[in-house]
Amino acid sequence: MKKKAGSTDMTAMCDVAFLLLSFFVMTATAKIPEALPVDTPASVTQTKLPDTDLATITVGKGKVFFDLKGREVRIKALELMGQKYGVTFTEEETKTFSLMEGVGVPITNLKQLIGMKTSERNKVGLQPGIPKDSLDNQLKEWIYNSRIANIDVNDKELQIAIKGDAKEEYPAIKQVMDILQDQKINNFSLVTGLRATEK
Repeated sequence: MKKKAGSTDMTAMCDVAFLLLSFFVMTATAKIPEALPVDTPASVTQTKLPDTDLATITVGKGKVFFDLKGREVRIKALELMGQKYGVTFTEEETKTFSLMEGVGVPITNLKQLIGMKTSERNKVGLQPGIPKDSLDNQLKEWIYNSRIANIDVNDKELQIAIKGDAKEEYPAIKQVMDILQDQKINNFSLVTGLRATEK
């Protein structure tokens, strides 16, 4: 008997491949560029940070940025900061701030930052960082007012996470920890990158 070469119809497989490709392209979210990119230290811990009731303090290159989860909490915290420093924000500015990523400017420059386009706002080096020295400790006020805002909105205590650059000098991280401890916050998370475990 003569042997004939078998043929496989690949149409179904191509259909499935393109369906999967289309699904992943349509459901993927673009990574928003960070205004202060940091290289986190490696660790083997796999504890995940909560999606709500969280404030992240990013420390790198001598600067400090502050980010807060939840639109309503962000709006309330901005309102409290505005009252503290005598800065009035319009409804449109408040809405834009509620959708922004972390901020790293003094409160007096925040209106100018909110007025920028997202692509301009996230340029590396544009934001000088939130003041944290003893004469003008705005980071302390952001943390304090955010805690009040989170209790008012969600009726829960705010969790704090510190995301420090692996190359950052220890005194800069310690200064942030001291600010937290001044407010009796002794329980906070340190954000690290996952390192493969040796077998």
